[in-house]
Amino acid sequence: VQLQASGGGLVQPGGSLRLSCAASGRSSSNYSRGWFRQAPGKEREFVAAINWSGSNTYYADSVKGRFTISRDNAKTSVYLQMNSLKPEDTAVYYCAAQRIGTYYDMRSYTYWGQGTLVTVSS
Repeated sequence: VQLQASGGGLVQPGGSLRLSCAASGRSSSNYSRGWFRQAPGKEREFVAAINWSGSNTYYADSVKGRFTISRDNAKTSVYLQMNSLKPEDTAVYYCAAQRIGTYYDMRSYTYWGQGTLVTVSS
């Protein structure tokens, strides 16, 4: 499974961005997907996840109510709608895929995209 993340950029505090993660490869639609982020000088952390069918979603407390994860009908692309962005949301955002495992544990994810930079600044 190959993952390609896109949609990052510079946005002012309070603004919005939508990240996309396109997957290719056999059975890519059968994978649960997650978003993680890594700020400068910090460890990579869980942001959000969605199961293979799209019926269950999970969020880190820091983004709950502001971010929404979704996937398309073909279940190959996953999106992260980010609203009310804060400077502390600045990070490189990575998408990842897993067949089975703990949704918030990055060690459970087998495939990773290259990351897209989100900068929240005035």
